[in-house]
Amino acid sequence: MKRRHLLLGGGAAAALAVGGGLLWSPFAGAATPGGRFALTADANRFLREKSLHHTSVLQSFAFDNTNEHLYVLQVIGGEKDGDLVLTKLDHTGAKLGHMRLNGFGHGVAMGVERSGSTPWIWTEAEADAGSGYGRGVTRFEFANGKTLTSGTSAAPVIKAVSGSSSNTPSVDMLNGRIAIRYRKNDAMHYKVFKLSDFKNGNYTALHTFTQTGIESGEVFQGWCLHGDYVYQLTGTSYTAESGANPPSGKGNAHVSSIDVTTGKLKERERTEAAHSLGFREPEGIGVQLTATPRLHMGFASGAKGARKFSLYYKSQ
Repeated sequence: MKRRHLLLGGGAAAALAVGGGLLWSPFAGAATPGGRFALTADANRFLREKSLHHTSVLQSFAFDNTNEHLYVLQVIGGEKDGDLVLTKLDHTGAKLGHMRLNGFGHGVAMGVERSGSTPWIWTEAEADAGSGYGRGVTRFEFANGKTLTSGTSAAPVIKAVSGSSSNTPSVDMLNGRIAIRYRKNDAMHYKVFKLSDFKNGNYTALHTFTQTGIESGEVFQGWCLHGDYVYQLTGTSYTAESGANPPSGKGNAHVSSIDVTTGKLKERERTEAAHSLGFREPEGIGVQLTATPRLHMGFASGAKGARKFSLYYKSQ
C-alpha cells in the first residue's frame, strides 16, 4: 500500500484530561532535550520480519518506553476505507494484544503518551470518505480486543488546525510536546505544540512550518518529532531487477530532518537499512528513548496477504 470540526468541548476535553500528571522522562534534567540524529550513522537491526495482528504492511509505530512495548498501525481494508488495526508487542516482537479502529484514517504517524501508569495512543481520526486520511487527531486508552469508532466519547476528534485535512500526530515525551502534520492550501505543513496545552484545548503553536526535504515524485512513508527536529521517511518497495528500484540498488528509501525552530531542512540521506529483505518497503519512523536514543525506521516485507515488519535504528 502507498501512503499516501470539532474543538474540544466540555465532555471531550474532560476525557482527554483523564490520567493527567507529570510526563515521564528518563532524561529529566538533561542538558540537551533530544539532540539530533546523524542520518549518515550506521543502521542496526532491532526486529526482523515479525508478524502483526493483520496481514497488511505496517503504516506507523511508536514506543511505550516505560513498559518496553511497541504499538504498530496497519490499514485493514482498502487505502480509502479509514479502518485500522493497532497491534501491541513487546521488544522481542511477541504480540501482546490488538484493537480495531474504525473510521480513523490511514495511519501515517502515531504517538504514545505515558500519563501516570496509563499509555494513551495518539492517531489521526475522522477519516475523509474520499481520501481515507484523518480530518483531525484523537487520543485513546489501549484496551485489548476492543473496537473503537472515531468520533465517539472514547475517541473524540480534535481539530486543532481549522480547514485542514490529512492530519497525523507525533508525540515527543522527552519534551512534553506534540506535533501535527496536515494539509492546507494544497501544501503539507507542521505545527508543534506543548502537549499539556494541546490536551486542554489550547492550540497555540510553538512552531509552524511548511514541509520540506521531499523531492518530487517521492512517496511519503512517515514522520516523527524528537527534540527540535522532525524526521521524515520516503521510498517505495523494490521493483523487478529491470525496474526503477531494483534490489541490487539497495532501495530508494530516504530519511530527512527538519529543524522545527527554523523550518529548514537540516539533513537528507538515503538509507540502505534492511536492503536484504526480499520485498522491502519503508513504512514508518519513530524514536525509542533508551540510555542512548534510537531513531527507528520501519520496513515491510513478505508476500502479499502475509506481510512481515522489521525495525532498524540509528543511535544518537
